[in-house]
Amino acid sequence: MQIIPAIDIKDGHCVRLKQGDMHAVTVFSEDPAAMAQHWLEQGAKRLHLVDLNGAVAGKPRNELAIREVVSVIGEEIPVQLGGGIRDLDTIERYLDDGITYVIIGTAAVKNPGFLHDACYAFPGHIIVGLDAREGKVATDAWSKMTGHDVLDLAKKFEDYGVEAIVYTDIGRDGMLTGINIEATVKLARELKIPVIASGGIASIDDIKELLPYENDGIIGAIAGRALYEGKLDFKAALKAAKGG
Repeated sequence: MQIIPAIDIKDGHCVRLKQGDMHAVTVFSEDPAAMAQHWLEQGAKRLHLVDLNGAVAGKPRNELAIREVVSVIGEEIPVQLGGGIRDLDTIERYLDDGITYVIIGTAAVKNPGFLHDACYAFPGHIIVGLDAREGKVATDAWSKMTGHDVLDLAKKFEDYGVEAIVYTDIGRDGMLTGINIEATVKLARELKIPVIASGGIASIDDIKELLPYENDGIIGAIAGRALYEGKLDFKAALKAAKGG
């Protein structure tokens, strides 16, 4: 199982939010590219980038910082990116810049035709981010709840040809309260495509708890605040993820 460090970018800086609140922000680094280099050197096999300003604005806002991250990483490991991706031109630009996977969230829910077109135009490069609270999907940087059931949407998007689902329990994200194992496993068991767990990883115990379900399709877990605050040692997490 992969442990995937998150680099959330706001105003060009590496930050973490609590439950998606743009005002509840902690800056962990002025230099996202240096942070990417750090995680690469620590043994990361994939990185998770989020353009937080882009997620709110509905269009890219931190492209320079994202390009700098990619220039540091090169082709050594895959980089997945979400936040404000609403059209095919943006996807093409990011892929040309060296991003491996583009994560579509709000636009997938609001405009499934766009997601379908993206999967057709860029096969193997499209991931859907489903952010949910109590089984219902949220959109617009988590500011709006919908009536859509997570499982129903995930199955629909699987049929479109998405590469994977990033599933975030937004009630737990950035709160260090532990991942929602039950909901994540339930989703993974219903899908043929992989699921990446996100939201709330607090300690090595969360990783050990997820590990038995790797064969159910949970291929990785995104870790953010716990890593940056030193509550989760990355190398120890990698070892645990290998069953060590």
